[in-house]
Amino acid sequence: MPRLLFEKTGDSVWISHLDTMRVFQRAFRRAGLMLKHSQGFTPRAIVSIALPLSVGVHSRCELLDYELENDAALTPEILNDALPVGIRVREIIENGRKIKELTHLRASLELTYDRGVTDSLLQELDALYHGESLILKKHSRKGETETDILPMLCDLQMEKAGENALRMQVLVCAQNPSLNPQLLVNAIELYAPHLAPDAVSIRREELFDAEGNVFR
Repeated sequence: MPRLLFEKTGDSVWISHLDTMRVFQRAFRRAGLMLKHSQGFTPRAIVSIALPLSVGVHSRCELLDYELENDAALTPEILNDALPVGIRVREIIENGRKIKELTHLRASLELTYDRGVTDSLLQELDALYHGESLILKKHSRKGETETDILPMLCDLQMEKAGENALRMQVLVCAQNPSLNPQLLVNAIELYAPHLAPDAVSIRREELFDAEGNVFR
């Protein structure tokens, strides 16, 4: 199935997952491209986005699968002319890999501290993320469960990003199970509230398969 690689930045991060799919459906129509629809009493456009993105999170690596009614030529520019500011198609993939082969994602988190970032703050956060366990409540279709998120945190690097900012680069499990990077911030608020940041910015950077190859 053909696939789009797109980014979501700026004010567009406040568009929900379902509304993002509607945005793309409208963009296809505006570009004169007809999406295939499912059969039955309530036909639906064949379009889906892997790994729904939380509202407020930036991303450079969103994947959207689609099917067209015909073999019309499609380029990033054709769709970008019909998309709102902040949502941009980066690449067209003719035959995307099976989504089940997507296993990990890399994300960056920037934590802002009005009081400044100190060495002791870095050391305490490092100890928090390298403990024996980190139990948090996770919400899913089956309800709320308590889960140790550390086994899903595959790699974490921290560094100062200025006098008042801390940058974290993380590699987390993307599916079965998955770890939303926001939970790393939730862990600070729960277990070390005195280290809670004054502001947080999260961005998905890249997707990978089990062998560490970039996933498309």
